[in-house]
Amino acid sequence: MASPAPRPDAPAPAARPSRTVVAGDGVAWLRAAGRLPPDHAVVTSLPDAAELPGLRHDAWRAWFSDAAALVCATVADDAVAVFFQSDVLRDGRWVDKGALVSSAAERAGAACVFHKVVCRVPAGTPSAGRPGWAHLLAFSRGLRARPALATPDVLPALGAMSWPRAMGVAACEAVVAFLRAQTRCRVVVDPFCGPGTMLAVANAHGLDAVGVECVRRRAAAARRLVYEVGAGFAS
Repeated sequence: MASPAPRPDAPAPAARPSRTVVAGDGVAWLRAAGRLPPDHAVVTSLPDAAELPGLRHDAWRAWFSDAAALVCATVADDAVAVFFQSDVLRDGRWVDKGALVSSAAERAGAACVFHKVVCRVPAGTPSAGRPGWAHLLAFSRGLRARPALATPDVLPALGAMSWPRAMGVAACEAVVAFLRAQTRCRVVVDPFCGPGTMLAVANAHGLDAVGVECVRRRAAAARRLVYEVGAGFAS
């Protein structure tokens, strides 16, 4: 039996959020993209020195700062660039990635819209090599913080993670909630997306997503990863 024809006044089915993942260099992609449209936000975690073994520490710091400045310069004036970064201990000295990102953002003419702390382990738990918390920072040239819409500055847990260096679902959802409430964002861009946690969470909340990942197997994983609100990662 043929299916009944849809009623003329029936609403069209909602389009599924899209996802595009490019296997390539995130910095090169950003340079080629130029200024992104106003409804695009960048949400990312810049690689640690351990993920770029070809660079000595000073060269990595310069690369990191330039990449962060490029991210901030790429978003539109009223859009945001959001960074999730964990500090790291190197030769007995802490590398403050929050300070590196903040300095780079200032160089790009962007100001801090929020700076949150995400607990990586329960408060009071000793940790070595990395602190028990991570920075979650947002920057924009034109957008300003709205105190009436303030959200918690301390997230008590990362949430589920798709791999050990992932941003964590709770942190991703906090960013998505901010984007939907206080920006025009409809597309989340992650130029260093890894296996795609941020992309999957953005899609689950109705936002389109674009990712770039230099490791091909991770790029392939980022195309497949599915997250369902309230249910977690789909197998």
